[in-house]
Amino acid sequence: QVQLVESGGGLVQAGGSLRLSCVASTGIFNFNAMGWYRQAPGKQRELVATIRSGGTTNYADSVEDRFTISRDSAKKSVYLQMNSLKPEDAAVYYCNAQGSNNYWGKGTLVTVSS
Repeated sequence: QVQLVESGGGLVQAGGSLRLSCVASTGIFNFNAMGWYRQAPGKQRELVATIRSGGTTNYADSVEDRFTISRDSAKKSVYLQMNSLKPEDAAVYYCNAQGSNNYWGKGTLVTVSS
């Protein structure tokens, strides 16, 4: 069973930065894509950013130019660098891996104060 463990969430002021990390229990080259999703209270879970096995990245329009997804295969990790954070970025952020199955972490909470 693949496990994904997120870390790096916390409280930050608007305009600040956070870096989220996701460590997989298996080599990430096993996955077709990995990504970050978020869910704010009362809202549906939404895509934030993905990175495919070939390195292609995709971002939600709302985070384009502010967030950067990256990976380190040796560390079995995917990262999300979040800059210029806004109050509307506050949510639980989930790591996702798509392979033979669709895997999710338990999430890490990001709170942005105005």
